[in-house]
Amino acid sequence: MNPLTAMRKTSKAMLDYESRARKSRNIIFSALVLAAFAVSLEGASWSQQPQQSQLPQQPSQPTSPAPQSPTQPQQQAAPQSQSKISTEVKLVTVYASVRDKHGKIIPNLNQSDFALQEDARPQTIKYFARESDLPLTLGLLVDTSLSQRRVLDQEKNASYSFFDHILRENKDKAFLIHFDREVELLQDLTASREKLRSALELLDTPEFTTTRGSGGGSGRGHGGGGTLLYDSIYLASNELMKKQQGRKALIILTDGVDHGSKESLNTAISSAQRADTAVYSILFADEDAYGSGGRGGFGGHGGYGGGGMGRGGPGRYPQQQRPDGKKILERISKETGGQLFEVKKKLSIEQIYAQIEEELRNQYSLGYTSDRPNADSTYHLIHVTVNQKDLTVQAREGYYSGP
Repeated sequence: MNPLTAMRKTSKAMLDYESRARKSRNIIFSALVLAAFAVSLEGASWSQQPQQSQLPQQPSQPTSPAPQSPTQPQQQAAPQSQSKISTEVKLVTVYASVRDKHGKIIPNLNQSDFALQEDARPQTIKYFARESDLPLTLGLLVDTSLSQRRVLDQEKNASYSFFDHILRENKDKAFLIHFDREVELLQDLTASREKLRSALELLDTPEFTTTRGSGGGSGRGHGGGGTLLYDSIYLASNELMKKQQGRKALIILTDGVDHGSKESLNTAISSAQRADTAVYSILFADEDAYGSGGRGGFGGHGGYGGGGMGRGGPGRYPQQQRPDGKKILERISKETGGQLFEVKKKLSIEQIYAQIEEELRNQYSLGYTSDRPNADSTYHLIHVTVNQKDLTVQAREGYYSGP
């Protein structure tokens, strides 16, 4: 072969080899570039993936709202409820009866007919209702001192008739207390007319004896006179009425003369006011029971009554020191939102009970929150009026803002 030709073939072969090598390098380079690009994409994908995985983990962090959405409102609600409790004001409820100039009950007034003031400041009535159907808690307090011995049977008969008419089954309740030289609970709160009838049969005037009864807390012994009127109101209000809700009233059958109570008249009135209890007084006086020497000349020694509720006081009460029972009862009833009635020839005890029943069944309930709430035990005056002429409102004169 011609040496020149051989050199050309060799040169061509080398050129072909280099060309293929360049192509191979280009392919390899391209493959490396593609691989690197793919790796970069995959790296970017992996770099984004941890960020996405942190979103569900953020709920566990305190600063993230997602996990605390179920609990955070509760944590916020606690201070709000505490604030509500600390700033919550008392709803003051006032029961009112309205009569015309002839003494007739007016049962059809509306909220707009009433105006109410506390300590001479106008208040907004936020709740209004006619309470003819609201449950009623009654307490009958009967004076069984010697001054009542000639009217006691009449009081017992009228009282049973009253209970029979006013108590509604499974709705109203009543209790019975007698007081003379002791205060004794003869029947605790009950809706049973039969139990109340049996308790009324136990009413009796004290005897001149130093022996004491026994059995069941209802046995009684008396060593003379005494009339613990104020103590009976205090005990009935504090130990019974204060625990009850809704409408509450005490009815007292007495001549209004207290003798021997440990509590004062003011304390008796304030105890009824704190228990939101109206006191209806029935003055049933037998003036012949008071001789020239006072209460029939009877005396005695202090003692305590049965039923775990007794208080006792000593005997004689000079005639010249005997207070006006009517004025005392009038004050008690007026300041607690009740009314005084006096048994006379033209007004029997049965008629009085009928008037009390009518009033209790035709009351208005007015509710308001004071514009100056006070948690202290402060007495505040209440004044309720109506915008119609010749009408008289009967309601309690005030309330205590604290215990």
